[in-house]
Order: sequence, then C-alpha cells, then structure tokens
Amino acid sequence: MNRFFASLAAMAVGVAAFAWGQKGHDVTAAIAEAHLTPSTQKAVAEVLDGMSPVYWANWLDNASHTPEYAYSKTWHYKNVDAGKTYFTQPAAPDGDVVTAIRYNIGILADSTRGHDEHALAMKMLVHLVGDMHQPMHMGHATDYGGNRIKVKYFGREKNLHSVWDTDLLESSHRWSYSEWRDQLDRLDEGERVVAVSGNLDDWAQRCVEIASDIYDKTPDGSSLSYNQVAHWAPVIERQLVLAGNRLAHILNSIYDPGYGYRKEPSSF
Repeated sequence: MNRFFASLAAMAVGVAAFAWGQKGHDVTAAIAEAHLTPSTQKAVAEVLDGMSPVYWANWLDNASHTPEYAYSKTWHYKNVDAGKTYFTQPAAPDGDVVTAIRYNIGILADSTRGHDEHALAMKMLVHLVGDMHQPMHMGHATDYGGNRIKVKYFGREKNLHSVWDTDLLESSHRWSYSEWRDQLDRLDEGERVVAVSGNLDDWAQRCVEIASDIYDKTPDGSSLSYNQVAHWAPVIERQLVLAGNRLAHILNSIYDPGYGYRKEPSSF
C-alpha cells in the first residue's frame, strides 16, 4: 500500500510539468460544453460514449506518460525562444501543441475514420486546446517553459511554470470548476465572435506575447505574492474563457453544418 501511494505521488510530480492544473482543464471543457449546439452535443456524446468532455479534460496528462501514448509528450506545448518569433522558431521534430490540434481536428473531420480514432482525437483535442492557452506552454525551450526559473511563491520554493499551472489560479479563487464556469463564462455575442475569430496560429501567437510579458515581469529569483495574484489572475481568467469558447467553436465547426460561425476544419 505504501508503494501504491508513493507511485501516485511520483505521478503527480511528473504530471505537474505538463499543463494547466486539473482545474484549468476542467473549466475549459465545461465552458466549451456550454456552447455546443444541439447537433454538436449529440455528436460529441456519441464519440465519447455519453461521457462529458470534462471527464476527459485531464486524461492526456496521464496518458502521455504511458508507452502507448509517449509520442504525445511534445504535443502539450510549442516553445518559442527569446530572440525568435512564433513564425521563426524552428519546428519541433516530434510535433507541438498547434500541429497536434490540427492533426486531431483532421481526424475528427474525417468521416472515414473509426469510432476509436475519433474518440482518441476528441480526448486529445479537449486537453490540447486548454494547453495552448496556458502562456508558459509557449515559453522558452532553454528553460523548459519556465520549469527552470526558480521563484518564491508566498515564501515557498517553486518554479515559474508550476505557478502558472495551478498556484495563481487557486490563489485567486477556491472554486469548483462549475463555479469557475458560471463566474467567467459571460461574453456577450459580439465578444464571443471576436474571441473565436482567426485561427490557431493567431491564438497561439498571442500566447507567445503573454509569455514574453511574464518572462519580463518574473525573472529568476522573483518573489511572488498578493500583487502578482492580482495582476495575473485576470489574464488567466481571460485565457480560460478564450480556450473554452474556441474549443466549442472548433467542435461546432466540425459537427454542425448549420453553425452560424462555422469555419472549415481544414482552415484552423
């Protein structure tokens, strides 16, 4: 039994480097689910055998550590180093979060693919759209997206990436994922149209800009507390809202021909 709990602890440490904490991914999936059209809701339920996207929102963080899905380890981020831009950064040979999202959109839009392929692509897409909106997933390869930048968070030794994964979000509000959804998901129609405009490159490039600002304001050795929570919490909230609405937009575009803002899946 002690070995069992030790294994769980080790897994938790490994997963922490990957993405928004569980809460952020659940919030993203819940917001998306609230904006699926009836046709898309039906299609998503069929693909996921009746389970909610929220159920699968964090699945890939664990799966990427298994031999079966180890190929997806680099799919959680797209590093853009200092001195490079989103477009001049050399492509990662094993893929990145943007190419992985496009790949899985392609599978979901391909009616010749089988149910199991669609289900896997859906589980991955739900997670990866959330990952792309965590700014440190667009951080520098040289510091592993902030994992090598040491900071103090309310006096505790942390790294910058983990602070962005979980600490800032949980410090701002101790809400359940459904409470986060209810409080944040309040874009009016015009704001929603603006939020889903553009494509994956536009959305990711904006995250690179946010990451650059984070690096500028949080050098190695920084001490973070109340002022930083107040400064960055609105950014995190905005990113979660954008991620959820954009995930819904992608899924509606794939599954509902009558969706008013439909975009050809191949053009994402």
